Amino acid sequence: MIVITNPFFIEDEIQILHSILEEGLSLLHIRKPDFSEVEMVKFIHQIKLEFRTNLVLHSHHQLAEDLGIERFHFSEKDRKEFPARFPKPCRYNSTSTHSIEDFNSLETKFNYAFLSPVFKSISKENYSPEKDLFEEIKSRKNHKTKMVALGGIDSENIQKTFENGFDDVALLGTIWKNENPLKQFKLCQKIVHSHLQ
Repeated sequence: MIVITNPFFIEDEIQILHSILEEGLSLLHIRKPDFSEVEMVKFIHQIKLEFRTNLVLHSHHQLAEDLGIERFHFSEKDRKEFPARFPKPCRYNSTSTHSIEDFNSLETKFNYAFLSPVFKSISKENYSPEKDLFEEIKSRKNHKTKMVALGGIDSENIQKTFENGFDDVALLGTIWKNENPLKQFKLCQKIVHSHLQ
């Protein structure tokens, strides 16, 4: 299970992130599109060193080595420029896709890819699936890249997501729009663990 940071400021965010990581979150995607390099460094330095291996950088990839981060995420736009802009090899790479055709055409250098939106987005207004992705993924040909469901995932539909063929889920709105992000994380984590057993 993956959690993506809220792109905007959240009260007590670092404290919440530590709580979630201490509960066993394996991958935390740092997505702060408006952050400058300085803001990104400052933000990451607030996260305990022991969790650096859990962090995935969405932007300012050039900071990764100095920060001890080995995981990069590439937007669709970035992916088209990959690897020319990113000559340094990275141990783990992920990317975003929005159609099964896009997912199927990925090269094998991506460990996993988000496919979205699966459901109506919780965090983005008026962002809903144009196609039924559960139908779409029946034509999946790429089995080397893990397929991660994103978009509207919450405790009510995680089970359905796995039952329909996704390998993992990424959470954003269900965590950050909840008045108790940690409690919501633990609820979702419990459902994921019960499915994977």
